[in-house]
Amino acid sequence: MTVRELTAAEAAALVRPTDSLAVPLGPGAPMTLLAALGERDDWEALEVFGALLLDLPVLFTRPGVRYLSGFFGPAERALFDAGANIEMLPADFRRFVMLAERFCPRVMTTVATPPDAHGNMSLSLHAGATVRELRRAIADPDRIVIVEVNEHYPRTVGLSPEHPHSLHVDEVDVLVVGEKPPFVLDDPPPTDVEAAIARHARAYIDDGCTLQTGIGAIPSMVVSLLTDGPGGDYGVHSEMFTTGLMRLHQSGKVSNERKGQFRGFSVTTFALGTPELYSWLDGNEAVRFLPVEVVNAPHTISRNHRVVSLNGALAVDLFGQVSADRVGGRQFSGIGGHEDFVAASGLELEDRSLICLPSTAEIDGKTVSRLVTAFPAATTVTTPRHQVDVVITEYGAAELRGATTRERARALAAIAHPDFREELAAAAEGFGP
Repeated sequence: MTVRELTAAEAAALVRPTDSLAVPLGPGAPMTLLAALGERDDWEALEVFGALLLDLPVLFTRPGVRYLSGFFGPAERALFDAGANIEMLPADFRRFVMLAERFCPRVMTTVATPPDAHGNMSLSLHAGATVRELRRAIADPDRIVIVEVNEHYPRTVGLSPEHPHSLHVDEVDVLVVGEKPPFVLDDPPPTDVEAAIARHARAYIDDGCTLQTGIGAIPSMVVSLLTDGPGGDYGVHSEMFTTGLMRLHQSGKVSNERKGQFRGFSVTTFALGTPELYSWLDGNEAVRFLPVEVVNAPHTISRNHRVVSLNGALAVDLFGQVSADRVGGRQFSGIGGHEDFVAASGLELEDRSLICLPSTAEIDGKTVSRLVTAFPAATTVTTPRHQVDVVITEYGAAELRGATTRERARALAAIAHPDFREELAAAAEGFGP
């Protein structure tokens, strides 16, 4: 195969007015190419598959363009509110591998680093769910693979030979040069409530535990407590690699020597954080990027030593059902790897899954409880009650594993905000059998 080096506009012209296109989640999306596609206004029926946009491409506001997103972030919410033709594609992150195969987009894209001396282009900050489909497209002469190379992205590594985390320049059809630095996600300073939640969560983490942390102030604060406090010998097996996890490495607290799976290095499927994180990841073999179907498989996660996963939620009902992506008809985020890591904790008694959330939220100027007797209409359950282990608010931890329906409801009511606790405790007595 002979690769063509094209301008973004020339590459965009290869996409037909009626066509299908896939972009990776978040940091894997080719933003220069998407911007060039947005310059066109001749779309008739272009379907784009992606998730967690980190920008607001004009493309998705054009008539004739339909965007199917597997994970809503601020960009997706803003596009939806502005009237863009955007729809949620409910699936956890791991199953997007099969969905990509089912949709079989004619045009596959990704960001990568420029070719090295051997012609290999690292997939950089994202392995995710599209690696297998990129390789299927490479093997199909009727499909196109467009790689946006960008020297600002770190050259990260996988696990050869099975998961090299790279494409060879001779495998792809088109190269486009991108110059925009990767998206910066700063660690937000925790509020007093978030700091209290993090302290409760820290109590579940012992020396040698394997950690999974997600996005936001609470997991960042937990990792900060681990970084600055006693203990260590931790392992990392996390869907997302963060600036906080980098600092945990830098503190000497991560050994990855007690993990039962992928011993000796941290494992992730994508990274988001600060420029310092991206610089630290460049050429760093202490962190390996593997496809999401490997990283997020519950049976793989459970092979690790004493896994502790930290995930957030929007609301939890007294049955222990968790809503983490859609409440009251409003799509806030997505399913992601939430259920995979929660489910994994139920496969080994020593593993723990922590669902962390503030006890209240402010909605239209009114304080409401996030712990509820019943979810509002059009709310979806992200994780079913039978998989949930521990729920934590700033008022403490409710351990649900092995508890009866009524015991679970009582435990959850006990960690609600005092303004709502009595009402929830009374409702809990009606739960059963």
